[in-house]
Amino acid sequence: MGLRHSQFLTTLTFLALHSLAQSADAQMTPQSRPSSLAGRSTVYAPNGVVATSQPLATGAALRVLQEGGNAFDAAVTAAAVLNVVEPHMTGMGGDMFALFWSAREGRIGGLDASGRSGSLATADTILALGMDDVPYRGARAVTVPGALSGWVALLERYGSLSLAEALAPAIEVARGGFPVTPIIAEQWRGTEGVLRRDPGARATYLLDGDRGPEAGEWFRNPDIAESFSLVAREGPEALYGGSLGSRIVETVREQGGFLTLQDLRDHQPEWVEPISVDFRGYRVWELPPSGQGIAALQMLEILEPFDLVSMGHNSADYLHHLVEAKKLAFADIARYVSDRDHLEGDPQALLRSDYIQGRRSLLDPSRAAERVDPGRPFDHGETIYLSVADREGNMVSFINSVFEYFGSGVVSPGTGFVLQNRGAGFTLEEGSPNRIGPRKRPFHTLIPGFVTKDGEPLMAFGVMGGSMQPQGHVQLLLNLLVFGMDPQRAVDSPRFRSYNGTRLALEAPIPDDIRTALEAMGHRLMDESRVAFGGAQLVMRLDRGWAAASDPRKDGMAAGH
Repeated sequence: MGLRHSQFLTTLTFLALHSLAQSADAQMTPQSRPSSLAGRSTVYAPNGVVATSQPLATGAALRVLQEGGNAFDAAVTAAAVLNVVEPHMTGMGGDMFALFWSAREGRIGGLDASGRSGSLATADTILALGMDDVPYRGARAVTVPGALSGWVALLERYGSLSLAEALAPAIEVARGGFPVTPIIAEQWRGTEGVLRRDPGARATYLLDGDRGPEAGEWFRNPDIAESFSLVAREGPEALYGGSLGSRIVETVREQGGFLTLQDLRDHQPEWVEPISVDFRGYRVWELPPSGQGIAALQMLEILEPFDLVSMGHNSADYLHHLVEAKKLAFADIARYVSDRDHLEGDPQALLRSDYIQGRRSLLDPSRAAERVDPGRPFDHGETIYLSVADREGNMVSFINSVFEYFGSGVVSPGTGFVLQNRGAGFTLEEGSPNRIGPRKRPFHTLIPGFVTKDGEPLMAFGVMGGSMQPQGHVQLLLNLLVFGMDPQRAVDSPRFRSYNGTRLALEAPIPDDIRTALEAMGHRLMDESRVAFGGAQLVMRLDRGWAAASDPRKDGMAAGH
């Protein structure tokens, strides 16, 4: 990686200023309901493309591609930089998943690098503490952080860089500092109360121990630079049983959590077989449970026979059908999706044509359902997402998260990164396959997406944002595959987000007449001003060259070479 230090910083500074200028332009527009979110063009490039949620990460990944690294190298490099520059969303203290196309193997593959609950975690323990639910924040919500194991697995099997080389740009940015981008700064400041509750988090992420950074304000994190340097020297064992892991376990134990050092030592990522459905000549791929990707596939299957084009894009009829399909799919994942080792049956049963037909028959085309029950499929009594493609044809769909903003809110002092709160994905419900227990994976929201056409890779895509992810996947795919939008317009297009019952949020550009019609169908519209509608990134193969798009709802950007 022979680019000089000064050239690297110049590249990153240019990309950062370009993104900040775009954000500033957006902030200067009137706040009345706009007709469109559009303001960027699709990026086209001959050799390779990158789309991430922060420009410094895009610049670091692009540098890897320009210097001969491949898409796997670039994805891990970007993920590490995002740990530094978008720390409330992602990092070494979280989990990661990937769908990818290996040009060498000529196939699609999947990686699940999610961690399990601690061996001391039991429902009885939590109930004995007088709690009615699994804790949402704090040390008792911490599960084994799997992300680093996934970074290493991708590099070792498919990459060309060492772990130390992939971590080097993140170490450089963390030590030298960077100006915080606007959307990240706003979200960071909104979580100050969580950070103040933990000494390590307060010291790491609050300036003067009191406040988050403003947009454009300089921020450094020398502690994570040291943690990354330790991992670069000693390998992942530094976290999974070594000195770094010991510090984390000590902090979690002192605060009443359930992790042991042996839990870290025993952690392993898993290569998994993706699941998929055919949709109008394309094959759409998701990872199997414990993630919620199967909900996106169910939604597509339920919607398959409807004439969506005749309904009209984002018409009341169109949005109603999508929302009702979402309710049916989400009722199923709430009941049946959990750790693969604890499923009641084969998750493919949720995609059987006869089962889908039965679920589709419950969709009332003119009335919003107040409540949807799960079916009986078995035969018995906010997050970062990035995508990269390279000149060899490798494509990586990559997602990494600490779950809620700043995860558990717990930082082991001096480590520089927050621990995730994935334990909040468990339940205390008797009989649920997702009931908390020792060394179980919780229900997971993280879902990278992928599309192939005629057995060849077409697109790596994702939409970050908790329960927004399957809904966002389907909306983005329909924009592209049904309505023929170009990548950036498909990303920009206004979205809905459906919540429990009939609660529904519509993004600002959706006009008032559509809102009135949906309310007449029984949908209860929410104030959208505080709703997150996700953040998409995608890369797409062309007949020759590549296309990429990055969501204006985030600070990021797409770039190519």
